[in-house]
Formats: sequence, C-alpha cells, structure tokens
Amino acid sequence: MPAIEQNSTHATLINVFTVEPQNADALIELLVTATEEVMQHVPGFLSANIHRSLDGQRVVNYAQWESAEAYQAMLSDPKSREHMAPCAALAVSFDPHLYTVEAVHAHSRAARS
Repeated sequence: MPAIEQNSTHATLINVFTVEPQNADALIELLVTATEEVMQHVPGFLSANIHRSLDGQRVVNYAQWESAEAYQAMLSDPKSREHMAPCAALAVSFDPHLYTVEAVHAHSRAARS
C-alpha cells in the first residue's frame, strides 16, 4: 500500500504520458502488466498507481521507489527497459521525473461527521 509521507526518503516517480484517447486503455494495460510482471519484483520498488485523465489524453504513473538509486538501477535493467519501450511507443510524449513529497494534506474523517 503506498504511503504518501512528507520528508520521506523514498523517491516518487511521476511520469505523465500524453496519448491519443483511443490509446489510453492499451497504455494502461501495458503499464499494469509491466508493473505486475516486472517492476514489482525489481529491488527497491515500493508501489505504482496508474491514473487516466477524464479526457483520456493523459495517463499518469505515480510510483514510489526506496531511493533515486533504486529507480536508476531499474532504468539500466534490460528486462525493465523491454517493458517500458512499448509504453513509450504508444504515447505521443512522456515526461518522467523524480520528486520528493514536500507537504501532505488530508481531509479529516472526524470533520466529515
């Protein structure tokens, strides 16, 4: 289960894929398959969440890695790259970056009552 925590030592990957809406489902399927078959078995992987924009023009992969070094090691792994290439091919563009979590805000359950 992903934990979004301020001041965490984890590296957060946010990769925004721009896609033609008719390719969004195929990209999501590829990302899910790559995560289930490869990424979750790579040392340092913590979690991945796949999001689709309401207009279908963007797919976002929000993933957590133990460290930036673990993420970089995954990028140099041939098996990982093999699964990333078809994802890139489906996209018009993609924009991966590593982030730190600087603030976390949540609605209090007590306030909902």
